[in-house]
Amino acid sequence: MSKFGLSLLMLLLGACAGIQTPLSPAGDQASALHSLFLLMMIVCGGVYLIIIGAIMWSVLAAKARRRNAAPDGSEKILNRGFYSAAAGIVVGLTILIVGSLFVDRALIAARDDDALHIRVTGHQWWWRIEYSDPASGRWIETANELHLPLGRTARVQLASGDVIHSFWVPNVAGKIDMIPGRRNLVDLTPRRLGWFRGQCAEFCGTQHAHMSFDVKVDTPAQFDAWLARQSDPVAAGALVGSRAAALFLRVCGSCHAVRGTPAVGRAGPDLTHFASRRSIAAGTVSMTRGGIQGWLAQPQALKPGTSMPAVPLVPADADAVATYLESLR
Repeated sequence: MSKFGLSLLMLLLGACAGIQTPLSPAGDQASALHSLFLLMMIVCGGVYLIIIGAIMWSVLAAKARRRNAAPDGSEKILNRGFYSAAAGIVVGLTILIVGSLFVDRALIAARDDDALHIRVTGHQWWWRIEYSDPASGRWIETANELHLPLGRTARVQLASGDVIHSFWVPNVAGKIDMIPGRRNLVDLTPRRLGWFRGQCAEFCGTQHAHMSFDVKVDTPAQFDAWLARQSDPVAAGALVGSRAAALFLRVCGSCHAVRGTPAVGRAGPDLTHFASRRSIAAGTVSMTRGGIQGWLAQPQALKPGTSMPAVPLVPADADAVATYLESLR
């Protein structure tokens, strides 16, 4: 095999795995859709091969006819072939229709009364994520990072705060639109632990490509512990009452909320446990001290068009605010 052929084969095989592919299902809903995809490939591939075979037979028969060597009854064979192809197409479409009905039933059957309730709202260009706390009945808000318990169905209520977005975690479930003024539902039942990647799948503006989110599938015990931590106000290790906290409140408190402090802004993401996330600005920047400072100083350079304004701070103050944000775990 040539180097080009080997490279192409490796590329094709590599596309079948990863943290953002429907070809490696890690949830009940994704598995159902993957089964339908395989059925479509088999049926459509079979029809394709039959059509190619019929075309090749027709070409060879025409050449034989020109040489006066066509066998008797070739026209009848050709007609039978066309009728057989038509019948095969009808059968194939019937199989696909029946298969899609079974997949629809499987997706609906995934809904159960013990589902975890989550609300996700798409914004340009980030995700507001809220969990219904079974212990207190309150809604717990986070952003840009979705945690799910293994083996338990999460019913996600989807909405949009501005334009049409599309919620898609290909390893776990199919995509569904988020339409302003309307609420859609999608069920997620993960079956594999680990990190996956979600993405807005509907063009929603200049930073559509930078509107992703991380998905973490935990064991039920790990998820319950994580949700309990998220329900708490500011972490014990946060720099409460410090100069850095006062600076944050002055420059960021009108747009962001930190539970347990006077910062109650709703324009941007909730930052109560900000530093426990993997990234900043919906997957745009890594969660590091430099990433935080860069995002504060030049958000438009990192994500042009974002609603986040530049924060004019001298280096010492910028470092203090970044230190405070790093303490919010």
